[in-house]
Amino acid sequence: MNFDAFGLQAFLMLGALLFVCGIICMATKRNAIGVLMGVELVLNGANINFVAFSYYNPTFRVEGQVFALFVIVMAAAEAAIALAIVLNYYNNHTSVDVDSAEELKG
Repeated sequence: MNFDAFGLQAFLMLGALLFVCGIICMATKRNAIGVLMGVELVLNGANINFVAFSYYNPTFRVEGQVFALFVIVMAAAEAAIALAIVLNYYNNHTSVDVDSAEELKG
């Protein structure tokens, strides 16, 4: 598929929109799952920018895509660990409210 009709600016605006939506989601949600969804939106917004720069810059064809792949792997690991923490907190406190998580004992 040819993305030259859109231009780099359209992809950067899409990435910025996802990034801002993720920041707003992280700032406004009280639920830990909602905060994790905001983190994923921020990472996906950054990934769109990495891939767009790698598509439109001929000297960095592979690097942006490889970096986006590493971000996806890191996001999957982060989500697995964070969900394990959230489930453990829910088992102990019957809530996933971020504000009520004042202390976490190990």
